[in-house]
Amino acid sequence: MRFLDLWRWRGRVGKRTYAVVDLVGFTIKHLVDWQITRYFLHNHSGLYFNDWASLGVPVHLSQLSEYQARFLATMLLAAVPFIWLGLAMSAKRLRDAGGPVWLAVIFFIPVANVLFLAALCFAPATDQPEPPRKEAAPWLGPRRLDGMIPRGKGASALFAIVAASVVGLGLLAFGTEFLQTYGWGLFVALPFCLGLFSVLCYSYYEPRGYAECIGVALLPLGVVGAALLLVAMEGIICILMAAPIAMVLAALGGIFGYTIQISFWSSRNASSMMCAMVLALPAIFGAERAANLEPPRFVVRTSLEINAPPETVWQRVVAFSEIPPPTELLFRAGIAYPVRAEITGRGPGAIRHCVFSTGPFVEPIEIWDEPRLLSFGVTSTPAPMKELTPYGHISPPHLHGYFVSEKAQFALTELPGGRTRLEGTTSYRNTIWPGRYWKLWSDYIIHRVHMRVLEHIKLQAETAK
Repeated sequence: MRFLDLWRWRGRVGKRTYAVVDLVGFTIKHLVDWQITRYFLHNHSGLYFNDWASLGVPVHLSQLSEYQARFLATMLLAAVPFIWLGLAMSAKRLRDAGGPVWLAVIFFIPVANVLFLAALCFAPATDQPEPPRKEAAPWLGPRRLDGMIPRGKGASALFAIVAASVVGLGLLAFGTEFLQTYGWGLFVALPFCLGLFSVLCYSYYEPRGYAECIGVALLPLGVVGAALLLVAMEGIICILMAAPIAMVLAALGGIFGYTIQISFWSSRNASSMMCAMVLALPAIFGAERAANLEPPRFVVRTSLEINAPPETVWQRVVAFSEIPPPTELLFRAGIAYPVRAEITGRGPGAIRHCVFSTGPFVEPIEIWDEPRLLSFGVTSTPAPMKELTPYGHISPPHLHGYFVSEKAQFALTELPGGRTRLEGTTSYRNTIWPGRYWKLWSDYIIHRVHMRVLEHIKLQAETAK
């Protein structure tokens, strides 16, 4: 077998060659990991079979430093060719042993994959050619797909879009309604796999053009978004927020599918890969739910200067009167906005209520340093938004307990000329992944909330001088 043949999916490979490639690949992979670990972490203690172990301590993704994140990203990129090699060789070995190629998905299951690779090293070869149905799972065999997927370009494109939309809606409902997880599986793996899945369907019989594949990859997202709106699972604002990351990843999935189908393609390979995706996505959702990642904490600070002394500003910070209705499109579309603030008591232990358009925040005072600092916790939060929907009211799971404000404060700094710099700070957690993407939205919204309150306090304080 030539070196380039190792990376191809077609053909067969004997158990001896498979065992040698497995052993050599395993050794090279861990030597590469060891060198990366030495470079990033200066760790010389030896090889690790768990990439997380080289960090030295158990750690969640949300707790990684920037340096540790770069280290793990490098490890992941270095692992990609070995993953491809392992899958390609396993597929060829399964053909040689007369087994269904879709079993190669076991390669991604911890512990089971070691037993699976060992079993393939000893599985006897079969001399008889395998029937095409062996390439896919029994319920997704090529013969059945031949009868399901139309051959015409327009008809196959329509079938691919509808099929990907149905699969996407089913998996989305499974993740959000049943598992109630809004994470990497939902916002990263699902759109990527939908783009890839639709292109595999579209190019089932013959290679297709690049622009056609990208269009077929993106259109299911529009169908899924419209369906979510029609069945009252989501509102317009949340769909628009998720659209940028979903479109990019679906396009990447489409590009990947296009690359595959112009390089080496057959209906049997299509069946195997589609089957692997259908099986892998629920497993990703379940693994993410089981991991129960701790959401990262983010802090947003906003400040402005007021032409009034701190003593005057303080009185409007503790409690402020009704704010006029918003003119910003963001708030008029349904994002929760502050209306007024009330307080019961004085000093630490007093209870402040910041009333929003969706309900009150309950804020017990922790620090009362008049007129410099008012700091409070948050024991109860209302829904972060009212969904923009054709229906009267919908309540998707992510409106309850996924965005949590933990602490907030107002800091007043005296400036020359009887002026005051007022800074509002909010500390929050957002249990929607990937955190860095959704942070862009939540930080912007919180900043606008801060500005609405600070500008109202500024107007009140300057008018009262």
